[in-house]
Amino acid sequence: MKFSFNRILATAITALALLGNAAFAQEKSIVLSSTTSTEQSGLFGFILPIFKMKTGIEVKVVAVGTGQALDIGRRGDADVVFVHDKPAEEKFVSEGYATKRIEVMYNDFVLIGPKSDPAKIAGGKDIKTAFQKIATAQAPFVSRGDKSGTHAAELRYWKDSGVAVAPTLTWYKETGSGMGPALNTASAMNGYILADRATWLSFKNRGDLVILVQGDPKLFNQYGVMLVNPAKFPHVKKAEGQEFIDWITSKNGQDVIASYQIGGEQLFFPNAKK
Repeated sequence: MKFSFNRILATAITALALLGNAAFAQEKSIVLSSTTSTEQSGLFGFILPIFKMKTGIEVKVVAVGTGQALDIGRRGDADVVFVHDKPAEEKFVSEGYATKRIEVMYNDFVLIGPKSDPAKIAGGKDIKTAFQKIATAQAPFVSRGDKSGTHAAELRYWKDSGVAVAPTLTWYKETGSGMGPALNTASAMNGYILADRATWLSFKNRGDLVILVQGDPKLFNQYGVMLVNPAKFPHVKKAEGQEFIDWITSKNGQDVIASYQIGGEQLFFPNAKK
């Protein structure tokens, strides 16, 4: 039987297409709605390839502020949410968008500012006093202003300090941006800013900025992970999402988190509680 070249070529193309479709169908992935700090610190770039190598599951990260990350989960546009604002996370669970919140890791917030330190807060360990001094001096302060976990923490510290802040204040600037861009703004303005330590350690454009206040127990920064409720959103990839949660809270996943360092300094400290 004779076959024309064109027929053989068409058969080969069809076979390759079928193989490609089969491979695509077998590819496993999840959408992870998370914070800019986990992305911009380089943590996900370090741990997610390890997870994929172990499970074959690709994790597609949407890195935004915690408030936006939770809203993505509320719309059912993510399979897993991984953020750092415990009160907001507990509300997410109570509203039925997740059935359980699991703690994964922690680090801390630090108060950054220029070496010239016009508010005279350097070396302090009381965030309340530091914020009061910044307000009294009307020294430039950069706020993320994006409803992120860091922004929520910052607003709590202002409230505890008895200071009412608003974008109308000449010294208080809201950027509506992630941690990295907000740090860039603070560097350009020689202003004060609250940052998570992990993003600060990975930030290169520091200019004259340095850590001025750290060590207050109030600066503790806890991260939690949640599977978006498949009972509310049937399209959620429950098995793959749960596999990610099980891994990141397992001894192996926790050890991988602990091994991530920049300049010999550990950025996140695992403390999973199932």
